[in-house]
Amino acid sequence: MTPSQKKNLQRLLAPRHIAFIGGSEALYASRQCAAGGFSGQIWGVNPKRRKLDEHPCFASVDDLPEAPDAAFVAVPGSVVPTVVSQLHQRGAGGVVCYSAGFGELGVDGEALEQKLIEVSGDLALVGPNVFGLLNYIQGAHLWPYSHGGQRVTRGPAIISQSGMLSGYLLTNRRSVNFSYVIGAGNQSVLGVEDYLEALLTRSEVTAFGIYLESLRDIPQFAKAALNALDRNIPLVVLKVGSSDLAARTTLTHTGSLAGSDTLYQALFDRLGVVRVPTPSLMLETLNLLTIAGAPTGQRLAAFTCSGGDVAMLADRGEECGIDFKAPSPAASHKLKSLLPAIATVSNPLDYTTPLWGHEEKLKPVFSALVGDDYDAALLVQDYPPPHLEEDRHLYQADARAFMQATREAGIPGAVCSSLPENLDTQIQQFLKDHDTAPLQGIGESVQAIAAATVFGRQRKKHLTQARSISFAIAGRTANSITLDEWQGKKLLENAGIPIPAGELVTVDGVSAAADRLGYPVALKLVSADLPHKTEAGAVRLNLESATQVSDAAKAIQRAVQDYSADLSQECFLVEKMVANSIAELLVGIHNDGQFGHTLTLASGGALVELVADSVTVLLPTPREDITTALHSLQVAKLLRGFRNRPAADFDRLVDAICTIVAFAQQLGAKLDELDINPLIVHPDGCTAADVLLCVDPEAL
Repeated sequence: MTPSQKKNLQRLLAPRHIAFIGGSEALYASRQCAAGGFSGQIWGVNPKRRKLDEHPCFASVDDLPEAPDAAFVAVPGSVVPTVVSQLHQRGAGGVVCYSAGFGELGVDGEALEQKLIEVSGDLALVGPNVFGLLNYIQGAHLWPYSHGGQRVTRGPAIISQSGMLSGYLLTNRRSVNFSYVIGAGNQSVLGVEDYLEALLTRSEVTAFGIYLESLRDIPQFAKAALNALDRNIPLVVLKVGSSDLAARTTLTHTGSLAGSDTLYQALFDRLGVVRVPTPSLMLETLNLLTIAGAPTGQRLAAFTCSGGDVAMLADRGEECGIDFKAPSPAASHKLKSLLPAIATVSNPLDYTTPLWGHEEKLKPVFSALVGDDYDAALLVQDYPPPHLEEDRHLYQADARAFMQATREAGIPGAVCSSLPENLDTQIQQFLKDHDTAPLQGIGESVQAIAAATVFGRQRKKHLTQARSISFAIAGRTANSITLDEWQGKKLLENAGIPIPAGELVTVDGVSAAADRLGYPVALKLVSADLPHKTEAGAVRLNLESATQVSDAAKAIQRAVQDYSADLSQECFLVEKMVANSIAELLVGIHNDGQFGHTLTLASGGALVELVADSVTVLLPTPREDITTALHSLQVAKLLRGFRNRPAADFDRLVDAICTIVAFAQQLGAKLDELDINPLIVHPDGCTAADVLLCVDPEAL
């Protein structure tokens, strides 16, 4: 986005005048704008009309009184470039191009879209093929359909790559009112990253809900997300599109494990972007973050007046990682003195019906638990509908006690109904007025709290550890070659990464090399043209004698001949087998064109293809994040010493992984792929037993 486009996008977001160009859709859009209370000038452009309802209509863009800050274009696709060119020449600010018939049609529309891009100049062009833009701050709507929003002074903004989803979100009954809604459409000129960057400068925006299929510019998005983190403005993203792992053919296991969806998730985790799977969860999470605030951890204190709710809370919490931390001995003692004899001290806490509706008795109960080192608190209440008002004051008494307790404890508080419909708009407003988030549905409420901690945790880290959250891309080499295993290992060894004792020999020297190294040994055919040796039968392990080694070499040659007759069969690597293995890991670094260097840790050896046990983080990353990633793996149970088996030296293991990362970062753009599989972990360290390395030849 150029400086001129940035200025014009701000004109579009806060226009003084709007031109609606076209036929019926333009007329309908102008009516939405007028109904929204827009106080600026509304003009029509249509040679067949003199009026757009009560607003003046002109024959052409050139006839407009002045250059409009915003324009809504709804003319046939073939005419769009002409109209947009006229707007550009006139000095307009931004254009919402409702018209379709461009790149979404494939080859037939691509040329027309390219022409549109060329004539748009420095206009802030939204679309084409887009519903439009809604501005609930000014009522400056460029949108041809009815919508469910209302004027606000502040609120979250929606940026969506799906027009229909925007419409659905606007009619929500979950007490979320938006400041701006922007449809991205074909993103021929401006994209999600541009809208995010522009809206972050507007004080009316309190958070973002983003429906995302893909990003065009990862670094720009990352810069904007870090800006949002700095400003305490949460980003909640509904990212669709599953990973393309099954469809990709990759050279290394690392490339397969670090599929595009995995990399997006790693990006979001790094930047504190909250990812949600459904529109309703997006709304609940936005509600929590903008009304109550972000929890900085997953320790949740929960209250209910029903044993059934306790069980549902516990089940849902376990699914999404919520920590229903048990009350401390001091808190338990206090609660026992405050609760009726029929109540059981626990978390979630069923405070039982004898206390229901007694605000003065419930306040100390709530305070005793929420003040016991929790990150957030939740009260489950299903309110009767307004026409059954006899008991509503009793529910509100419980809510007031809860709200006072969470306010004094300084943690986010939310009230949720077990059934979404059992929290009417009157109660929603009552809770919002007291900075308590109204959430609807136990499952989504607990998920929203768990999801929101991503932002809260990274925001806290950002404030307490300056510059600890960053994003960088080293670039990529234009030339890359695959080294054979021996070449790759020698480079790693020079960098300080342990490898097995071994010798590179011809087929005639395998037995003598094995005798020198000592048994048992591993025997491998070495060739840069054979990155996955096991598939070709080019590996034999645990050989105990010279005869076994000689026989294994001949068997490998036969197997490789059958696999590919073009492969050389003369060069062999003989290595001492690594003893006392605790576990096998995959440690891989992939240089992705969009995301830069990424580190993947996984269960290694044969398990990499059998067990879905991997984690990917973006580089650079601090040591503590590598430690956290390592502990998140299922294989970490073995590393910690499973069923009295020896444990790994975690510090030395993390040291080795940090050395691998440093090696990769030293190579920078010259590194394409690094795949260590397995990295064999033993009690006194680890050894890179197999290596695949793709680098620029200049790195050698």
